Amino acid sequence: MKQIEDKINQAYTNQLPFVVYNKPKEEKVVGLFQKDSQLHTLTTNFNKSGFVFAPFTSDRETIIFPLETSVVIEESYAKKALSLKEASAEDSQQAKKKHIALITKAINAIATGNFEKVVLSRKVVKEIETIDIVEVYQKLLNTYPNAFVYVWYHPSVGLWFGATPETLLNIKNYTFTTMALAGTQLYIENTKAVWQPKELQEQEFVTEYIVQKLSQFAKDIQLSETTTVKAGSLLHLKTDISARLDTAKNDSLYALITTLHPTPAVCGLPKEITKQFILENENYNRSYYTGFLGELNMCNGQKRNSSHLFVNLRCMEFKDNSAFIYVGGGITKDSVAEKEYQETVSKSKIMLKVL
Repeated sequence: MKQIEDKINQAYTNQLPFVVYNKPKEEKVVGLFQKDSQLHTLTTNFNKSGFVFAPFTSDRETIIFPLETSVVIEESYAKKALSLKEASAEDSQQAKKKHIALITKAINAIATGNFEKVVLSRKVVKEIETIDIVEVYQKLLNTYPNAFVYVWYHPSVGLWFGATPETLLNIKNYTFTTMALAGTQLYIENTKAVWQPKELQEQEFVTEYIVQKLSQFAKDIQLSETTTVKAGSLLHLKTDISARLDTAKNDSLYALITTLHPTPAVCGLPKEITKQFILENENYNRSYYTGFLGELNMCNGQKRNSSHLFVNLRCMEFKDNSAFIYVGGGITKDSVAEKEYQETVSKSKIMLKVL
C-alpha cells in the first residue's frame, strides 16, 4: 500500500481532496485522488461517476469526487489481525444525564403513539494534538476486516474516518442488494448471542420498511434468513435483501436512494415524523454521520452500471485538534434508557481504540 500511503500524505499536505477505502472482506485498497481542490456537488442528478459523500439531511451538500477529475490507484493489502487495547470511554455526568433524558423523552413519545422507533445519537469529543492519517487508517483496516473502512478528506469540509458495517445499496445493472441491520449487543467469545424481544422487533421494523419501500421500484424481492453478524466488538442482527429493478415502475437511481435513505436503522419509523423529532431534540448537527458514501456509477460512466453505497456509521471527524466520534442507537417501547446509553459507550470504543 506504499503508493497510496505516499499519495495520502502528499494530498493532505497540499490540501487536495481524496478518499481511500476498502470493501468488506476484500484484500484491495482503492484510492481516489482529486486533481484540484474544487468542491463538486450533486443535487438530483445521480448519473455522474465517482465517489459520493452524502449527509443525513439536505442542510449539508452531497459531495462527489468525480472519476473524470481524479486519479484512481488500487493496491493489494493483506490485512493483519490486530487486537487493540480496549479504550476507556468515560463521559461526563452531564453528557450521560443529557442523553438519558433524551432517550426517556423518546420512550414517552412512543408510549403515547407518536411513532414506533427512533434512532438517537450523540457526539463524543476526544482532544488530539496530531493525527497520523495513514496509521489510523491502517489500524481501522486491520481491526475491522468485515467493515467498509475509509478515510475521506476535502479541505472545504474536513477529515473523516469510518468502519461501517451497513450496506445501503449495491447495484449492478438492474440487480441490487441491500440489508436490514439493527439490534446491538457486545460480542463475548465462545458465547451464543441471545436476542431480546426489543432487538428482534427493531430488526423486524427495519426489514418491513425496506421491503415496503422497495416495492415501488423492484420485483422478485427476496429475503435471507436473519443472522447474527460481528462488527468489531459488537454483534448485530442482519437480513440480506435482493431484488431486480422494475423499469416499468421507476428507473431513477436518485429516487431509489432517497427512498431508502435515511433507513429506520439510522432514523426511525415513520421516517418523516422521527426525522423531525431528531432534528428538534438531538441538539447537535449529525453532519455526514448517518448519511451515505461510496462508489457511484463507477464502471465506464454508464448509467447505473455499478454503484456500491454504505451507511456512514461508526465514524469520526477531525477538526481543530479534536476527534468527534458519532454514536447512536435505536429506541423502541421496550428500551431501557441506561442500557441504551451504555450501547453508545460501547460503540464509541470502536473509534477510540484506534486513536
